[in-house]
Amino acid sequence: MKSSKKYSIGIDLGTTHCVLSYADLSNVELNEFRQQVMPIPQLTAPGTVEDKLQLPSFIYQAHKSELAKGAAVLPWTTILPHLVGEIARNLGGKTPIRLVSSAKSWLCHAGVDCKAPILPAEAPEEVERISPFHATVAYLEHMKSAWLYQHPQAPMEQQNLVITVPASFDPAARELTVEAAKAVGLGHAILLEEPQAAFYSWIEQNQKNWRKQVHVGDIILVIDIGGGTTDLSLIAVTDNSGNLELTRVAIGDHILLGGDNMDLALAYTVKAKLENEGTELQPWQLQALTHSCRDAKEKLLNNLDLEAAPIVIANRGSSLIGGTLRTELTREEVNRTLVEGFLPQVAASARPIIRARSGLRTTGLPYAQDAGITRHLAAFLAKQQYATLELDDIKLAENATFIHPTAVLFNGGVLKAGSLAERLMTILNNWLQEDQAPPARLLTGTNLDLAVAQGAAYYGYVRKGKGVRIKGGAAASYYVGIESAMPSVPGIPPEIQALCIAPFGMEEGTQQELPNEEFGLVIGEPVRFRFFASTSRRTDRVGSRLNRWSRDELSELEELEVTLPKEGHGAGETVPVHLCAAVTEVGTLELHAVSSKDSARWKIEFDVRQGD
Repeated sequence: MKSSKKYSIGIDLGTTHCVLSYADLSNVELNEFRQQVMPIPQLTAPGTVEDKLQLPSFIYQAHKSELAKGAAVLPWTTILPHLVGEIARNLGGKTPIRLVSSAKSWLCHAGVDCKAPILPAEAPEEVERISPFHATVAYLEHMKSAWLYQHPQAPMEQQNLVITVPASFDPAARELTVEAAKAVGLGHAILLEEPQAAFYSWIEQNQKNWRKQVHVGDIILVIDIGGGTTDLSLIAVTDNSGNLELTRVAIGDHILLGGDNMDLALAYTVKAKLENEGTELQPWQLQALTHSCRDAKEKLLNNLDLEAAPIVIANRGSSLIGGTLRTELTREEVNRTLVEGFLPQVAASARPIIRARSGLRTTGLPYAQDAGITRHLAAFLAKQQYATLELDDIKLAENATFIHPTAVLFNGGVLKAGSLAERLMTILNNWLQEDQAPPARLLTGTNLDLAVAQGAAYYGYVRKGKGVRIKGGAAASYYVGIESAMPSVPGIPPEIQALCIAPFGMEEGTQQELPNEEFGLVIGEPVRFRFFASTSRRTDRVGSRLNRWSRDELSELEELEVTLPKEGHGAGETVPVHLCAAVTEVGTLELHAVSSKDSARWKIEFDVRQGD
């Protein structure tokens, strides 16, 4: 089938919602760009299909007797391996032990096998489990099928496709996202960081007026608080022969802190209220209460006329059906819990609180230990104080204690709440005032739920040479651990050096070789590779070696154990090689070892967390 039109499609593969936006590029030469968000057909209840702009990122593992025959049918299929979207969210609110959620957050969990059936995490044995990877595949498959149903002459695999990921996604999580796309026939998709996508959306929404709102010397802080993560980025505005140029100069750490945490905090608030009234909740009820609090929170944040929203959770009595527990969540409780709990009024010198972890922990997501988003923001701005040092058009303020943003762009459903957005701006501008810097202005005009998908679709237009492109490249500097050849000393492990293989900002579609650095590569038996990343070291170049570093400078990624094929060599043989690193067009990182003897190549793949 030949495509009659060429579309730019952007997919926001979110923690709590997925969105698909698209634009017809047939008039790209006329500099016309008109896009729309595609309503996604989905089951909202058994036997009911509705079109919605968002596909909730939930899967419900229904009991075989739970749905009547013909109650789970979509316009393009009568066979559904999983219930995806609004129906999953609705049914899961009543029976949370069957609900798969936050799959995207699990993709970044280095401590689990992302291709193993581990979700729902606390489900009993009789509930079928799936992997975070296959949940991601299910969301993409649903959107691909929905697109084909509405555009039968333009299959998605023949269009320009951009899928967004958090800026802080590590190489393994990016690779897993690309692999999930390949699993549904979308191997041509490229990746784009979500904060950049949000900024592209702001540019597109403001059209030509955006150039009047930002100026040379601006440092734009993008704060993206979604369902699962808090994502921070800095974009600098410079001059290039009289034209504005945008460069993403910094990203934050991967902070697993967002709407999910807020929902749980509200659930504990309501739980305490019920217990004060003499009602004790069972552990299983807390899951249902969390989902009910999420729904109530969204009602309150979306309707300023409401002062309270009902909370209803199942209550098992002595009989099979024990009725329900009813209470309410008030606007005052939401504001107090979320504003004071997640956006505390702190000084710019504040840092996230780090507690000693228990040796034994239940299996779950590695959420941020400190729920204070403002402390994470303060740490990010201080860590990136010199992020613009190499840019001539950005002047560093004397005696500054952190980098000074001049403008702020919000993204993510959490920040639809006016009280949270206002609190963040107030705290940031208080910091700037104390540092004797002018206040930052707020950039507005985007839809916080849809902007990432819209910006991704616009990026397809930019890649055609239209509009303005944000320079970015690799979101961090990456290093491989090199073990020294020191003599064995009892009780002292060999020293490790960190060798820079891909510097910060290395552009997509480029590669760097280290022909003068020769190493011994062990072939045919299990070997371990250690990788490191830094979001603050900008002066390191390919081949730079670090003998020591602080915890804030480099973070170690998941260790990789592989057995490289022998390819004519003996098992355990050490082959002299040099390294070649590449940032691919889709935005993933590759490392190759090239034989110094015969140019044989071994790809050392970053761990995609797949068990044997």
